[in-house]
Amino acid sequence: MEAGSLRIILNAIAVLFVLGLAFGIGLAVAARKLTVKGDPRIDEIEGLLPGANCGGCGYPGCRGMAEAIVAGTGPVTGCPVLKDYSPIAKVMGVETGAVERKIAKVRCAGGLQEARQRFIYFGVEDCQAAQNLGGGPKACTYGCLGLGSCVKACPFGAMTLSANGLPVVDETKCTACGMCVKACPRQLITLWPAAKKVTVLCMNQEKGAAVRPVCKVGCIGCRLCAKNCPSNAITVEHNLARIDPQLCTECEICVEKCPMKTIKSEKKQERAAG
Repeated sequence: MEAGSLRIILNAIAVLFVLGLAFGIGLAVAARKLTVKGDPRIDEIEGLLPGANCGGCGYPGCRGMAEAIVAGTGPVTGCPVLKDYSPIAKVMGVETGAVERKIAKVRCAGGLQEARQRFIYFGVEDCQAAQNLGGGPKACTYGCLGLGSCVKACPFGAMTLSANGLPVVDETKCTACGMCVKACPRQLITLWPAAKKVTVLCMNQEKGAAVRPVCKVGCIGCRLCAKNCPSNAITVEHNLARIDPQLCTECEICVEKCPMKTIKSEKKQERAAG
């Protein structure tokens, strides 16, 4: 290679090196000046959150919840897993007020013994899969399919499947994260105030004549519960009794009046158990 050509190549390399160095320094300076410093409260609040990243708050993980709280778009009580919100409230300089604890409630009492089965299901152990197969094996098209999709979805081990084919919620472990609610293809699970023990365990909206042949404990829309409720906490819509937990005084009159034993009182069951 001639000396002139070599000199040209070396000069080109030198120019590229200088330009690269100059651009690098420029980018570093710009990055330092333009960088938006994160709010330190985000890290602090994230450290106070449980780190479960369950998504029950509606945000993408605990970091997303922390960012929303600091931005003012999320409530300090937004994490359903926490039991004490005062540390987060202190960081934000606000008051939390009273927070009502909730738990998952399965609104179906029609298990293998109570609800008629149309056929024996041998498919994938998944409620959505069974639902897609002709609506599932249960004759009641509103009832629990009993394949445990909610149990599998619970990140805290708060749900088990009973021998009767119904999910059971362990209230001491339930955090009301809502993952079981999302997993149920029939929308049978709701987040219910933990202090309220009287509930309607049915979601069937058919008339009584259609309910009786498919389930022994299904709501028939007779309205006896609503007519006898002294606090007007019960309404019947679309043939289904519904209790307003804010109005319910847990007098248990509805439990006694219900001819199908669809309305249950956990307190009554606890008393009976001794």
